[in-house]
Amino acid sequence: MTRSSFQVGHTVVVDSQHLEQLLTVLRKRNYRILGPTVRDNAIVYDGLNSAADLPVGLTDEQDGGKYRLKRVNDQSLFGFVVGPQSWKRFLLQPEMRLWRAKRDRSRLEILEEREETPKSAFIGVRSCDLHAIATQDKIFLNAEYADPSYKARRENIFVVAVNCVKAGGTCFCSSMGTGPKATAGFDLALTEVLDSGAHYFVVDVGSKGGADVLREVRHREALQSECHIAERLVESCSERMGRKMDPNGIKELLYRSYENPRWDDVAERCLTCGNCTMVCPTCFCTTVEDYTDLSGKEVERRRRMDVCFTMDFSYIHGGSIRASPKSRYRQWMTHKLATWIDQFGVSGCVGCGRCITWCPVGIDITEEARAIRESEVGNAPTISARRQNYGNA
Repeated sequence: MTRSSFQVGHTVVVDSQHLEQLLTVLRKRNYRILGPTVRDNAIVYDGLNSAADLPVGLTDEQDGGKYRLKRVNDQSLFGFVVGPQSWKRFLLQPEMRLWRAKRDRSRLEILEEREETPKSAFIGVRSCDLHAIATQDKIFLNAEYADPSYKARRENIFVVAVNCVKAGGTCFCSSMGTGPKATAGFDLALTEVLDSGAHYFVVDVGSKGGADVLREVRHREALQSECHIAERLVESCSERMGRKMDPNGIKELLYRSYENPRWDDVAERCLTCGNCTMVCPTCFCTTVEDYTDLSGKEVERRRRMDVCFTMDFSYIHGGSIRASPKSRYRQWMTHKLATWIDQFGVSGCVGCGRCITWCPVGIDITEEARAIRESEVGNAPTISARRQNYGNA
C-alpha cells in the first residue's frame, strides 16, 4: 500500500478496483456511506453497502419532462449526471419535530428535542450540488442565527466529489459558473477515466481529512498524461451542456419584467405541482404545524418542507397573496435568479437542470429567461413556436 506524504492540492490515481477500499476506510471511521444507487428506475441517493451498489454501467437520458436510464457498454461507476434527489435531504430534514410539551393538571413541561447526528460520507457529489450546499450554508450556518439541526449534520460529513465527464441533456452548470469541475467544498474529488481498456480515478485532495483517508487507500502518483486526460474529459463536458443561460444582468432583467407577457405564456402550461422546488438543491421553504392529542394534554410542533407553488404557502388572513399560477411561477423564477442574489449574495440556481427534467410539462427555466430577454428587443418566440421547437412540452 502506498503511503505518500501529500497535502491539499495533491493529485494521485486510484484504480477502479481499489475504490472499495475508500468506502471501507470511511466505514471503519464510523461514517455511514451515502451515494447514488438505482431505485424505481431512477438514480437516487441512499445507503451503500459496497461499490457494487453504485449504478455500474448505467447512464441517464434527460430532457424537458423526460428521464430514462440506459445501459452503456462499459463498467463506469459515475457515467450519469443527477437524478431527482439532492443532498439537501440529508442536511435539511424533510420533516422534524422542533419540540413537544406535556400538561399534567396545572404543570406544563416543555420537552426539548435531542437529535443524534450520524457521521455521513457523501459519495459522488457533483460540482453543482457542492455549490448548492455552499449556498445553503450561507442561509443556515452563516446567517445571524444558525439552524442547530443543519449545523450538526453539516459538521459531520465527508465529501467525495465526482467531476462530470458527461453532460446531461438539461445541464447548464457551465453557464452559471458552478461546474462541471469541483473546485471547493470537498475532501476528495474524483475524475473517472476509461481509456484504452484502463479504468481509474484521478483524485484531487481537497482537505487534510481527505489526505488522511486517502493514505489508507491503495494509490499511486498521477502521471502528467493521466491528469491531462482527466482535464480534457471535464473540458469536453463543459462544451457539451444540454442547455445554456446568459446570467449577465439577469437580476435587473427580471426586476424590470414583472409585467412581461411571457408570464402569461408560462402560466398556460404550469400545473403548480411544485416539482421544480422539490427537486431543486437550493430551495428551502418550510412550514410549521402544531399537533395536539385528543385529550389536549400533549402538543408538538413540527417543521416540514413546503413549496411556494401551493395556495396555502402565501395565505394570510383574507386569502392567498399569490392566487394565480402566473404569480407563483413568477415568484419562484424571480427569487431563484434575482431576489436570492440580494438576499444571500449568490444566485439561487446552480444549473443542475433538475427543474427542467422533472417538470411534468417540460417548462424550461433557461428558455423562459431567454424569452424574457429577447422580448425586450421584440423577437421573443411565441407559444406556438415554442411547442414546435420543443415538442408538446
